[in-house]
Amino acid sequence: MAIRCIVNGRESTLDIDPDTPLLWVIRDTLGLTGTKFGCGIAECGACTLLVNGRALRSCMTPVSAVDGESITTIEGLARDGARHPVQAAWIANQVPQCGYCQSGMIMAVASLLDEHPHPTDAEIDASITNICRCGTFVRVRRAIHAAARAK
Repeated sequence: MAIRCIVNGRESTLDIDPDTPLLWVIRDTLGLTGTKFGCGIAECGACTLLVNGRALRSCMTPVSAVDGESITTIEGLARDGARHPVQAAWIANQVPQCGYCQSGMIMAVASLLDEHPHPTDAEIDASITNICRCGTFVRVRRAIHAAARAK
């Protein structure tokens, strides 16, 4: 079955099993390896990317669910050579330790800030459920508020 989608601004037509998880299409078929595999049950958030600007955990999403949709991965978040405000805030606030979960976390935060440009701590808690095994949540919150101020 042919699946058509736009990934990071480039249209792709994929002849692939419609039940293939989107994560594996992004990583293995399209070669965009910034989106990570974590838990495989859509709990940890390492696989988060944006579909039509909304955060989506891709490990449990069949590629057929995004037929005709616009997908943004961490590789496509920056525009015109400039980092996205969330990426810049992540660096400025030294958020990552091991970094494995960070691409998914950044994508979830980008979606949050599009919906709530100046989120409260309660909105952050409700929306950002990604897991960081290194425990950088204090720096994550600080970076979210910094990115909100920069937008």
